[in-house]
Amino acid sequence: MAVSTQVRQSGNSSLPTQGMENNHPGIGTAPAETLRGVRCIRLSVRTDETTSPERQRESDDQAASALGIDFGEGDALREAVDLDVSASKVGPFERPQLGAWLKRPDDFDALVFWRFDRAIRSMGDMHELAKWAKQHRKMIVFAEGIGGGRLVFDFSNPLDPMSELMMLMLAFAAQVESQSTSDRVTGAQAAMRKMPLRWRGGGQPAYGYLPAPMPAEHGGVGWTLVPDPVAVTVIERIIAALVAGKSPLTIARMLNADGVLSPSAHWAAYRARTKNNGTEPAESTTPKRKPAQWRDKTIVKMLTSPAIMGWKIHRGNPVRDDQGAPVMAAEKGILTREEFDQVGALLTPKPVAERPPVRKDSGALLLRVIHCDGCEGRMYLNKGYYQCSSYKYGANCPAPSTVRADWVDEHASSEFLRLVGPVHITRVTEIPGYDPQPEIDATVAEMEEHDEQKGRRKSKAGMAAWQKRADALETRLAELEAREKTEPRREVLSTGRTYADDWNSADTMARRTMLVEAGARLMVKRGTRGGWRKLDLRRVEFTITGDLDPAIEANVTVAGELATENNPNHAPTPGAMAHRNLTPDTLATAA
Repeated sequence: MAVSTQVRQSGNSSLPTQGMENNHPGIGTAPAETLRGVRCIRLSVRTDETTSPERQRESDDQAASALGIDFGEGDALREAVDLDVSASKVGPFERPQLGAWLKRPDDFDALVFWRFDRAIRSMGDMHELAKWAKQHRKMIVFAEGIGGGRLVFDFSNPLDPMSELMMLMLAFAAQVESQSTSDRVTGAQAAMRKMPLRWRGGGQPAYGYLPAPMPAEHGGVGWTLVPDPVAVTVIERIIAALVAGKSPLTIARMLNADGVLSPSAHWAAYRARTKNNGTEPAESTTPKRKPAQWRDKTIVKMLTSPAIMGWKIHRGNPVRDDQGAPVMAAEKGILTREEFDQVGALLTPKPVAERPPVRKDSGALLLRVIHCDGCEGRMYLNKGYYQCSSYKYGANCPAPSTVRADWVDEHASSEFLRLVGPVHITRVTEIPGYDPQPEIDATVAEMEEHDEQKGRRKSKAGMAAWQKRADALETRLAELEAREKTEPRREVLSTGRTYADDWNSADTMARRTMLVEAGARLMVKRGTRGGWRKLDLRRVEFTITGDLDPAIEANVTVAGELATENNPNHAPTPGAMAHRNLTPDTLATAA
């Protein structure tokens, strides 16, 4: 039955009525004067189709037209649009736009909502709103009330309590219904959590997955999750960057710079496309918040959550079946358990060793490479010269050296390219293998947390439920402990580039990094008289030690053999390289 409570007449008291005709003398008649109204729109989820802003505007306009309420237009439009705002969590006075209007009661006469749940979800909020309307003598209109009829509450007479009483009664009924609905939904979701592959819907799945109809071979009822090709490509890019040594913060900045949608923005775009049958939505006039950006914490949380393996997660813990195995939300996970552990190893914080204070970069090519032969201490750039700086640290160098920077920079560069330039660069990938211990530790932690709940069980049914989960965790632990551990290994992959390729395209800082990582060291002896015109090669010794030793030795050997074959009567000097006779293919084979 339609319910209509309408009262606003000059000099008459407010009397709520049900089912009365609008021509009843003095009751239910539309006001003769035009009222200044505020059209109120709220959405908990921006892409909700059933309660879209357009539908709310249409209903509000119809109610306003019948009651002689004007919302204005253009710059003078009176409208409060609060999107992505939950009425259960945010009261009317705390909402961004509605709250701003409620602080200016002199600017309007009536508030028009589509339905009760667009305004409030609790008796407490409704009481505060009714008290405010009574204090400021305002009208509150619900375009579609209980049973579909329009509800009008006129507080123009502060001495009449009927409008406030009726609002509270209806708010109580709405709150009870909301709680009953919530209980039914909670029970249904708890049952679906235990169903393999069944996605409960109504929320955002883990990044990398999208909802899809359940396949016929799995019953064809409800929804499941499938990998999202676009998001999977982004995840693969993130993991590749981690393998290359980039930090989550660097990766987040890279994704933001490239305009890659963050998980929440990606989901919002997907919902908008599904609403518009796969096409991009037209530009809306409603205000939009700036999309969330990628953050390092977002990347770490995404890659360390078991949800990326397709596991169901509830309150931060995996949902498990009676045997303790994780319940799957998707038939195929984006990552296997082995891959999940490998990515976790990449994200494990590395211990930070104590290091000296960071100094301003001087731009010196040979910083940490050039050393004084007299004391073996580092030499530093000062006004175009590398100088022994032992005196700055209280040491006594018996033969401090000084040398022109451009001389030794050129010498070290040519020696590095002679020895290492033709060597092909390889990338070493650490494969952690599979170790069941991380999942064992996580399951043990989950079991310990579950054990703490035992003392709270007072009923036999509650104790039986507790024991059932405890048995499932024990079963899972036994299964994990029976699995074999796979030892980690290293894979060496060629990048297709040589050190000379990278050197020629690098700046000074990158070249310095190449020298340091290669183990380059330049020892400089004290100068002698007459050594000011050019670099005296007897003063310097350039060496490279470390992982590149075998490749350098192989290149020297190949160079010598090629030189001997080309000119048997002139064997190369030991330690020299016939650069012109080496080909990339030959060097790659030697390396």
